[in-house]
Amino acid sequence: MRTGSLTPVPHDEPPDGGWVAWSQVVPAHVANAMTWGYGAGFSVFQLYYKQTMDLPASQISWIGSIQLFLYFLVGMASGRLSDAGYTRSLYGIGGFFAVLGMFMTSLATEYWQILLAQGFCSGIGGGLMFMPAIANVATYFKRRRNLAMSLNATGSSTGAIVFPAVVQFLTPVIGFPWAMRVCGFIALFFITLGFILLKPRKLKKTPSPWVDLKLLQNAPNAVYAAGAFFIYFSLFTVLIYINSFARDSIGVSDLESINFVLITNALGIPSRPLFGFLADRYTGPINTFGLNCIGLGVLAFGWTGVHKRADMYAYSVVMGFVNGAAQGVFPGATSSLMRDVTRLGTWVGMVFAICGFATLAGPPVMGAIIDHNGGSYLWAQIWAALVIMLGGIFLLASAWLVGTKGTKKLWGKA
Repeated sequence: MRTGSLTPVPHDEPPDGGWVAWSQVVPAHVANAMTWGYGAGFSVFQLYYKQTMDLPASQISWIGSIQLFLYFLVGMASGRLSDAGYTRSLYGIGGFFAVLGMFMTSLATEYWQILLAQGFCSGIGGGLMFMPAIANVATYFKRRRNLAMSLNATGSSTGAIVFPAVVQFLTPVIGFPWAMRVCGFIALFFITLGFILLKPRKLKKTPSPWVDLKLLQNAPNAVYAAGAFFIYFSLFTVLIYINSFARDSIGVSDLESINFVLITNALGIPSRPLFGFLADRYTGPINTFGLNCIGLGVLAFGWTGVHKRADMYAYSVVMGFVNGAAQGVFPGATSSLMRDVTRLGTWVGMVFAICGFATLAGPPVMGAIIDHNGGSYLWAQIWAALVIMLGGIFLLASAWLVGTKGTKKLWGKA
């Protein structure tokens, strides 16, 4: 029956704006802070544990890499469960374990205890809450999706500034255990606010498998997943070791070395929404992601030429800006390959699980290269640069394949 020129909006069509839609950025922002922000700030813990426990860099980095790995791997399962309608439950349970991990880390005195608390407990909690939160944001937006996703991704910078700063500046005053408890109370406040605002859309539920390998039989999807693997095999190594590099190779103090962590992550705050806007309007999400990763590879090569304090500050500024742009566009680029929003959590979860195995191996590999070369970072820097540039090339190839197939325009404004 015709009702004139007005066409009803399909039930599954994203509203693409409004208070409810934009408010969902807050829970996702919090989830990013508790996962990628807390994980990216591991450089402070890397240095602290190395000084207080006298362990090899590669062994310490397993704590951070397992934490990041579980964000990705558990995210595959939580993404599927969020598709089934358990978004709020996953967010609440995940938030509980994320906070618990911080408080248990404050009580840990042995390596294995820290590994269980900070690596496994925080990793599982973050993985449970992160994927449902970002998948929920994606269901509310279409035309402005990359902008919305990059705004929630800014939470990575928030967490990577707040938690390392608390640990670095409060540890000399009140001790490491109480500094971690302060982090736990801050996290509890953030998560409670996010849980109150979280409102999943009531979409039509379509049964889907936990792992849908048919999605990887599509050439652009498969090439994109391979590119993401290479990028995350190298990406967090730079963030985790920048603090130790500043102290060991440049010779700055422990207190000053935190500046490079804060600068690197602070620059991600303006770059994430900026490049999200550019991806929506001009360059396309996968192109933007790929080009930024090529830039990160170039910067990783440039890292070999950093020898002075001034060099280190300049490098942190540029690296932070480009890295923030790359990570901010990643969720939007991944979701842009999936038109069916009811399967979005499964697809994004699969890609994140693939990236999880990369982050599990990446930091220990870089630590092993550093240890093998007597503490020299040179060959580790070259390795990181080559791997991340290879990933960027794969991403651009994926965008080209999508464009040639005509399934979706990712080479610019649609």
